[in-house]
Amino acid sequence: MCGFVGFLNESSDAELNNSTVRAMADRIVHRGPDQDDYYVDSDVSLGFRRLSIIDLDGGSQPIYNEDKSKVLVFNGEIYNYKSLREELIAKGHNFYTHTDSEVLIHGYEEYGKDLLPKLRGMFAFVIWDTKSKKLFGARDIFGIKPFFYYLKGKTFMFGSEIKTFLSNPNFEKELNTQRIPEYLCFEYIPSNETLFKNVYKLAPASYFEWQDGKLTEGKYYEMKYDIDDSKSLEEWENIIAETFRDSTTVHGIADVEVGCFLSSGVDSSYVVKEMSKNNNVRTFSVGYEEEKYSELKYAQEFAKTAGVENYIKKISADEFFDAAPVVQYYMDEPLPNPSAIALYYLTKLASEQVKVVLSGEGADELFGGYHYYKDPLNFENYQKLPLALRKCAAKAVENMPRFHGRRFLMRGAQGIEESFVRNNYVFSFDERDAVLNPDIPAANPATFTKPYFDMCRDVDDVTRMQYVDMQTWLVQDILVKADRMSMANSLELRVPFLDKEMLKVALSIPTKYRVSKEQTKIALRGAALKQVPEKTASMPKTGFLTPLNDWLKREKFYNRVKDAFMSDTAKKFFDCDYILGLLENHKNDKEKNMKRIWSVYSFILWYNKYFVEN
Repeated sequence: MCGFVGFLNESSDAELNNSTVRAMADRIVHRGPDQDDYYVDSDVSLGFRRLSIIDLDGGSQPIYNEDKSKVLVFNGEIYNYKSLREELIAKGHNFYTHTDSEVLIHGYEEYGKDLLPKLRGMFAFVIWDTKSKKLFGARDIFGIKPFFYYLKGKTFMFGSEIKTFLSNPNFEKELNTQRIPEYLCFEYIPSNETLFKNVYKLAPASYFEWQDGKLTEGKYYEMKYDIDDSKSLEEWENIIAETFRDSTTVHGIADVEVGCFLSSGVDSSYVVKEMSKNNNVRTFSVGYEEEKYSELKYAQEFAKTAGVENYIKKISADEFFDAAPVVQYYMDEPLPNPSAIALYYLTKLASEQVKVVLSGEGADELFGGYHYYKDPLNFENYQKLPLALRKCAAKAVENMPRFHGRRFLMRGAQGIEESFVRNNYVFSFDERDAVLNPDIPAANPATFTKPYFDMCRDVDDVTRMQYVDMQTWLVQDILVKADRMSMANSLELRVPFLDKEMLKVALSIPTKYRVSKEQTKIALRGAALKQVPEKTASMPKTGFLTPLNDWLKREKFYNRVKDAFMSDTAKKFFDCDYILGLLENHKNDKEKNMKRIWSVYSFILWYNKYFVEN
């Protein structure tokens, strides 16, 4: 796991280009504290920070082909690099290292962009061709590894994190104000834009080429369901078990010790159990001093049953709030998911003992783990009623006080594109307008997810929800915090559920073996049950529980947030009376506003880090 930076030279001053690329790389020393190196010619400057995992002595970057006409900087891991290496050697390529990185440069030399579908791994990389004067870059199919670029006029720069651009004199730092409404709704920007103007994300499963002053982008993989109804549940459980066994094996390849995260859930427990078969695995768990919010008891119980070491960290309220501004800095963009702070402390704990950990991200999206995937099944009978009748019912209760069943009646009159839970994850469409101080025109949030629903209109609504989550929530939230929080502590985080072979299986399993009205992740739980206790396999989805809801009512932390809500930054972007009202009503138990409060507070912390302090 590493980080890279680069830019097209706008100056002919080699010393300036050299110092600039070094300053950019220094911004992400946390991604690679073990080594740094650079490539600078008359056209382009590349920088690299390395966290040594494979071929500790020989795997430094940039990496070159035989005649040094092509130069590579790369972040990630290629799990099938050994077979690709043999294939390329048979075709006449000469390797001078044993690292996975080198297969990319020779593979590109041999296959061009057709190399990308051959790769199994997590990656973002750039190759500079000194002869054709072409930059080529790509990102893995899930978007596990980040890739940002800045494009304005003739200025083009790129890197693993946005903060690297701050050290380039040609970067014009501007807030992308038009995207704030989307942030308030989704807690992330649901497009390739960012909250920095002219800074973009390269989409997952995409590549780019830059030549003759022109940037072009393309897709090399499209996710598509191909349901196979011919197999029984037991057959699917066996297929999952076999495929996951292989995935954990290749994800465990490293020349350093590999550990695992462990929560109370089936996903991380399944990872630990597979890894512990051939390794003396250390596991790491995090919880809170408030026991009712902590999963540590379950994690420790499973660790004892599995016979693995378990190291724990209990987070205090003071530690949580003290880490909040640090976390928002490492995120690059504001991300108000409270679990990010728990993950920050978890990765910090693990990094004290290992360099690599395996984690359970992605299982819920691929195999149907979220409770709201049951919604289409629960609405099935109600939606047989005429749409006009359902709309009348929704209209009748719209302005009524909240009561049990009101939400059901309102959502039952909507299509899946409108009712999908992520559309109103934090602030609803109307609430966004109320909370914002400046008048920022904003689209209905459903317009951002509808194109993804349209891409999979030929499958059922449960499957469509999973597909949209894989394209949005997984990429923009789950994997962002996983990458940034692990890299903040110089730790490589690997996700064996997010493997291309696991994806092939997930895209074939019938809905009835993924989700029912009673259960989620049906086939995956069945596969896990062959390895873990029934209590663990059937453990309901909880996510990272947090006492934040209670902490915001404590005078100390209430006042800390209140001060932020009355600050100049708050006045610049928000209706202060409105956000203070959210805080007061939460403190007095009139409303549950934790997510809304933390969304605004996180934005303020992030803005202060990047536009006031920095």
